[in-house]
Amino acid sequence: MEFNVKKLASDAGVFFSRAMQFTEEKLGQAEKTELDAHFENLLARADCTKNWTEKILRQTEVLLQPNPSARVEEFLYEKLDRKVPSRVTNGELLAQYMTEAANDFGPGTPYGKTLIKVGETQRRLGAAEREFIRSASINFLTPLRNFLEGDWRTISKERRILQNRRLDLDACKARLKKAKAAEAKAALWNDEVEKAEHELRLTQTEFDRQAEVTRLLLEGISSTHVNHLRCLHEFVESQTNYYAQCYQFMLDLQKQLGRFSGTFVGNADSASPAAATSPPTVAAATLPAVPTIPVVPTIVGVPNTMAEGVLNPNEVKPPASGTRRARVLYDYEAADSTELALLADEMITVYSLPGMDPDWLIGERGNQKGKVPVTYLELLS
Repeated sequence: MEFNVKKLASDAGVFFSRAMQFTEEKLGQAEKTELDAHFENLLARADCTKNWTEKILRQTEVLLQPNPSARVEEFLYEKLDRKVPSRVTNGELLAQYMTEAANDFGPGTPYGKTLIKVGETQRRLGAAEREFIRSASINFLTPLRNFLEGDWRTISKERRILQNRRLDLDACKARLKKAKAAEAKAALWNDEVEKAEHELRLTQTEFDRQAEVTRLLLEGISSTHVNHLRCLHEFVESQTNYYAQCYQFMLDLQKQLGRFSGTFVGNADSASPAAATSPPTVAAATLPAVPTIPVVPTIVGVPNTMAEGVLNPNEVKPPASGTRRARVLYDYEAADSTELALLADEMITVYSLPGMDPDWLIGERGNQKGKVPVTYLELLS
């Protein structure tokens, strides 16, 4: 019991001494031991690393999970050391709604078919997003959190200890200075000087030792940068794969919708050979807003075969005026001999013919001709 009381009294004395030294330094009434320039640079670099790591971590969390309530929920599960429950992505939820809507409108109708196709793509986008979030969390967010909750806490702890050692050292220097100034007054002060010098040597040794420990930790920030650089490369790779998947999914969907467009104007579905023999009355019923032209009179540049819904590119002649240049936005694979295959970024000549589906144009590239979807083109003036 007596030992504990003495220890508490000693700790209180040390705390009071440090507080006095700190206050006098702030008031400019006491000298302060300055760290060398290299050490100060290490401290500044460590603080900069900590601050920017926190900002990058928080903003990446916002990027991966924009919903603040969901972020709070995930934070609580993490602190409770419990597994975060699986959450449906927005794309997957949209896919569910589109599929249910298609079933209500009729999966065999043009709108229903398109809803199903778009919904399936949204489901794939949602799954890709889920995988991207999982990969980014493991390969990027976790290392950043480990640094802030592990290495940085250790550095902060050792820096506080070093600060206390410096205050003790400077307090000892101040006591020694006062003892020497009063040394001539009485013989008692000789003992006080020896005691102050002994305390100064001890505090100097402790300060030097703590400064070396802290210096080694601060120099380890370079290794932290190397580790975070590797994690950043992995994050970029995950993000690249995610966006590449999304682009491919949307490109595939666009091709499918381009081939479906024939059903919206009374033409047969180009994706189904059997649909080519469908009766004209059934095809015409799919879009009553577009009048059926039973007989196409002879027009310059328009072959009579268009009356039968069949286009022979070799029989098409470009109009005297109305042709335009167009840049191809995406690759397009021709579904049959009436279409023209496209390559992204190539330039072609396009024009329209009377009675054509407005979603399609006639494209020419050298001696090759064929139908091309408008959505794949950028029309130039």
